[in-house]
Amino acid sequence: MNTAAADQPLGTLETVATFEGPMPTGVTVSHTGRVFVNFPKWGDDVTATVMEVRDGGCVPYPDQATNDPAHDADDRALVSVQSVVVDPLDRLWALDTGSPQFQRTQVGGPKLVCIDLTTDTVVQTIVPPREVALEATYLNDIRFDLRRGEAGTAFITDSSDGGANGIIVVDLASGRSLRRLHDHPSTKPEGLDTFRPVIEGRPWMVRPTDGPPRPVALGSDGIAISSDGARLYYCPFASRRLWSVSVDALLDPSLDDDAVAATVIAEGDKGSASDGLETDDAGTLYATAYEHNAILRRLADGQWETVVHDPRLLFPDTLSVGTDRYLYVTANQLHRQAAYQGGQDLRERPYHVFRTPIDAGPVLLRPAAGS
Repeated sequence: MNTAAADQPLGTLETVATFEGPMPTGVTVSHTGRVFVNFPKWGDDVTATVMEVRDGGCVPYPDQATNDPAHDADDRALVSVQSVVVDPLDRLWALDTGSPQFQRTQVGGPKLVCIDLTTDTVVQTIVPPREVALEATYLNDIRFDLRRGEAGTAFITDSSDGGANGIIVVDLASGRSLRRLHDHPSTKPEGLDTFRPVIEGRPWMVRPTDGPPRPVALGSDGIAISSDGARLYYCPFASRRLWSVSVDALLDPSLDDDAVAATVIAEGDKGSASDGLETDDAGTLYATAYEHNAILRRLADGQWETVVHDPRLLFPDTLSVGTDRYLYVTANQLHRQAAYQGGQDLRERPYHVFRTPIDAGPVLLRPAAGS
């Protein structure tokens, strides 16, 4: 058997955009094919935290002024955006952590900003109260269900590595928000006794220059909604486990957190730790596999299969299904940052946005000639 075949690229991976500057995390595509990316302020020189890919480059979106906050608690401008998502009404939502370099947040910093893609203007800003977006909160990823509530509902993961984790539920009409599954075990990172990720052949840990290595400890991160809207899927960043919770329970104000937690289901092992999750209208759940340079999917019958595996998928981060029937993904080499490499930044530009068709069949390892 030719052992080299075991790591051959599988599936189709097309380059959409490359980036020579700061590293991107999120990507989303409008119904007309406009591509948007975001760049959180993690230490790179970020001149605009949200940009549109245009004519082979990037331009600040919706403009430079909106990307120039006066201070970290500025609720009129974008501070440090972690995710961008186009909703079913073709509006762009930016999820602002209000937390450059993972600093403690100020009231007014963490927020949800809606931008009209027809006029390219901010039309709504929702700022969760302090009891929902805590001082240590890190707003990570977001999904929308416009069938819930007068104007729809947003679901946000809090992946804080130094505080409580959980799910935040936002009513888009009123702006009211609830904090759910507050520090529930399903939202927490796993410890080294149960989870030790390996990327590029090396155990992946936080490796400071002035102390011993320690586990990566980010909580609830990836999030997706089932096609029928009944279940919300989520996964901690530092875990291979997948969980779901009843959306009805999340939205019922008469239920306390214990009652909501009673609807949580352990959905099993994904086979890899994931950053991003996504679903499509066929009930398929997609998950990045950052340990394996791959994207996986779980079919409606619960079976997992590989969508694409490619060495260029160096830390696949955010997933986004476009109306063009492609799955878009950022690959940003997150694990090569200096914080994880003893102070050495081992990232190699460019960073990428790729896409792969979602209607293709499963990819299987092709036997090598003569094996």
